[in-house]
Formats: sequence, C-alpha cells, structure tokens
Amino acid sequence: MAWLVRDERVLATLEVAESVRGRTRGLLGRDGIEGAILLRPAKSVHSFGMRFPIDVAFVDRELVVVRTCRLRPNRITLPVWRAHGVIEAEAGAFGRWGLAPGDRLEVRGLDGGAPGSS
Repeated sequence: MAWLVRDERVLATLEVAESVRGRTRGLLGRDGIEGAILLRPAKSVHSFGMRFPIDVAFVDRELVVVRTCRLRPNRITLPVWRAHGVIEAEAGAFGRWGLAPGDRLEVRGLDGGAPGSS
C-alpha cells in the first residue's frame, strides 16, 4: 500500500496506475474510492462512465500541484501541459486535506513499508 504525503503528514492511501491498462481503468466502474489514485503519465482526464464526482489535481514530475478542479460524471478536462500526472479522489477530499496549487506531494510506501520508509 502506498500513501499520499504532504509536509510529513499522510493525506490518504494511494493507488498508483502507471500502466496503460491501469490508467485507462482508473476509477471507472467504482461506486467510490477510499483515498486517492495517481495516474501517470497524464495531462488530462475524463469522467465518462463514472458514478460519482471527483477532485482532480494535476501534478508535475516532482509531484507539485499545478492545478485542481472538480469533475462531475461524463465530463473531460482540457490538457494541462505542465502536468505529468493526475491525482483523483472523491469530490470534497481535497477540501478536507487542504490541497491547493503549489503543494509539494510525496508518494511513500510503494515498497510495502510504512510511511516514511521509501
């Protein structure tokens, strides 16, 4: 399990989708998500076939948040050219986390360890 971290604080559990198949599937067919999913590489996303609205954060290669938005089902975003990846969570999650453009994020625990171990 991985964690999404900002300033040494764990924001959420994190799924990482880096394969074409994983990015294509994303959150499609789900009724919700606990935590968040990181899609990379990605410069835009869509919510066609999704059952719930999502918060979307476009991040650069260093996981600095470039832009955020809320996406209702059956919508598409314009490409964000500075983005290298996208973090998606259920609508309202970013407000609870205080996530905003300029935040520097980290992914920890991809090796199965505890937060701070990678």
